[in-house]
Amino acid sequence: MAGKAVISLSTGLEDPEKVAVAFLVAVGSAESGRPTLMFQTKEAVRLALEGIAVGVASDGCPALPDLLARYQRAGGRYLVCPVCFNAKQLDKGSLIAGAELAGSVQLWEWIGDGATTFSY
Repeated sequence: MAGKAVISLSTGLEDPEKVAVAFLVAVGSAESGRPTLMFQTKEAVRLALEGIAVGVASDGCPALPDLLARYQRAGGRYLVCPVCFNAKQLDKGSLIAGAELAGSVQLWEWIGDGATTFSY
């Protein structure tokens, strides 16, 4: 089995190109068979809500809903920072498939003996 990968994303739709790059890396990892986790903090927690990750970052880039669908099909998961999420008073009933509220302790538990990491 390929090694684990963690993509840490703190940016939301205020920087759609950064979001798209993070999802392209996550999709590539998950589709190549790696157990892949996206840790969402700050404004990125909003991307874990139904209907938020929409649009195209730039010409030639896949649409965000397509990237999220590919990531889900490949088994990608999300850990959404509960402190960031709750500070924004968001609805946990609107989380997308594969997303759960969980913090750094759960992140480290998932990483276990190690993972390749990317931060955006």
